[in-house]
Amino acid sequence: NARDPECFGIQAAQQLSNLILNKKVRMEKDISETDRFGRLLRYVYLDNTFINQRLVESGYAFASTYPPDIKFKDTLSLAQKTAQENKLGLWNECKLH
Repeated sequence: NARDPECFGIQAAQQLSNLILNKKVRMEKDISETDRFGRLLRYVYLDNTFINQRLVESGYAFASTYPPDIKFKDTLSLAQKTAQENKLGLWNECKLH
């Protein structure tokens, strides 16, 4: 499915900022250190909240996993399904085809 990478980007960045800016987070590595663009790959936690899952389930991010980094593939896929079914965030605002 083609996705408009610009749609909802500002809102998603703002939501992430609201959740973690100026807060102490814990980052956890899966298998890879970085993606093909050199960006650091990490799962992010604020206390016991899994931030990656929170963003996906509220419709602020896609559940994208790339082997070999698939530790939370099922968790994030289920979170995306919930967001899609409830038309949350980008699933309500963006034309995804």
